[in-house]
Amino acid sequence: KGCLNRLRLYPHNLSGNSEREIMDKTYLISQSTSLTLVIIISLVFTILGLYHSQKFKGLNNYLTANRNVGLFSLTTSMVASALGAWILFGPASAATWGGVGAVIGYALGTAFPMIFLIYLGQKIRKDFPNGSTLVESLRKKFGQSLFKLILLMIIFYMFVFLCAEVTAVAVLINYISGTELWITALIILVATLTYTLYGGLRASIFTDNIQMIVIGGLLLISVYYLINFTGEQFSFSFVQSKNPQLLSSSYIPNYTAGLTFFIAVAATNLFHQGNWQRVYAAKNNDVLKKSLIISFIIIIPIVFFMGFTGLVAISANPKVVPDLGFFSLLLKEQTEFLSIIVVILGLALTISTVDTLVNAISSLIIVDGKATFNLDKKTNYLVFSKYIIIVLSIIAFIVASKGFSVLYLFLLADLFCCAFVLTVFYSFYNKSINEKTAYVSIIIGLIGGFLLFPSPDFSKSLLVGGLMPKEFFAPFVTQSLLFLSFIVATFLPAIIFKIKKF
Repeated sequence: KGCLNRLRLYPHNLSGNSEREIMDKTYLISQSTSLTLVIIISLVFTILGLYHSQKFKGLNNYLTANRNVGLFSLTTSMVASALGAWILFGPASAATWGGVGAVIGYALGTAFPMIFLIYLGQKIRKDFPNGSTLVESLRKKFGQSLFKLILLMIIFYMFVFLCAEVTAVAVLINYISGTELWITALIILVATLTYTLYGGLRASIFTDNIQMIVIGGLLLISVYYLINFTGEQFSFSFVQSKNPQLLSSSYIPNYTAGLTFFIAVAATNLFHQGNWQRVYAAKNNDVLKKSLIISFIIIIPIVFFMGFTGLVAISANPKVVPDLGFFSLLLKEQTEFLSIIVVILGLALTISTVDTLVNAISSLIIVDGKATFNLDKKTNYLVFSKYIIIVLSIIAFIVASKGFSVLYLFLLADLFCCAFVLTVFYSFYNKSINEKTAYVSIIIGLIGGFLLFPSPDFSKSLLVGGLMPKEFFAPFVTQSLLFLSFIVATFLPAIIFKIKKF
């Protein structure tokens, strides 16, 4: 499929080619309508977040919502935080070349952390009842140097995620109405920072509840329209007749793409501090368990459905821009009503994710800042964290307003998460993994992954085409560098556990 297809192994892919196509189209709604929607929706969530937060002051509410969140609020917040504007682009794009395997891998990778958190979440709540971050528990298990490395990796991943989400909604609004990228990015960031830095996790969870109701309702409208007004196109039989390889058990990308998405998405979400905040925020273990199971059940069909639109879109029109597969079906008749639905859906998805990321990064700096930064003892880390967040948000605004692709950075963050994931989480169950063992396994996993990690043009890697000629390797290796780099980075540390004795 070539380099462009391999570029789409990315949960938030917004390529430059897509944006150029967007700029040449007739817009579906006016800029004034679009801008009015952005301002009103952002303002509504800001006011709701600020008003609700007035009742819940203090650091405990800011970090863990006073550990008193019930089943409905925890579930809607978990789902809203897991889903972002990326679901409108990523799954459909991946499906156009990775087939049904990519769709399944995407859906399971997004939902799998919910099941994993049932077991590890309850264990961590028991072992660290007063905790609020994953890194906090690792700091007590490992030494300072490894703890700082893990903290840096998590913040890097979430910052890139922040850039991707703001870019996604800015490009979406531009596609619908032609509104300049910087306008949308600025409004979203200012509004979200206003209520999140004031109310913390309490504000984030409360607005997530409302956002998830909005998201659920708009997704149901989209499903209803696509099923009832696209004829027989929206079916597996139509895909089978037009693009049978996308459903074929002998189509290799069905497996490689599916595994890649599952590993990359699952690994990164396991390190998402927003998830760990909500684990600690649950009223009790029973609420946590039920919430995670329900979240798992909700997430899978949503992501699968969005991916399925890509299968249908590429089958209906082989020239469709992969990132726009969902929109090519839903907005086929260019109706203003559906365009407004998409704008509101994109805004709700983005704001729910951005407020989670902002509060998650802030909580890491507050809780783990003293052990990381050599600052004055009188430093107020809550205030300090807000300054850091504002700086990161300015960078995210610049990235989004310029339409820069953060694809390669996100893939790099994925690789880091893959190299860390087995070592970090297995250490909670295997007491023999000390800091030295952990360090060695992570570094070897990173080295192995980096040797196969593709260059920016995806034509070669440090090992394949760099240290050794590409001709020395089978075509499968040269065409699957990203997949193999994630596999090696993830599972090489496990081999070290078995052969390394300390």
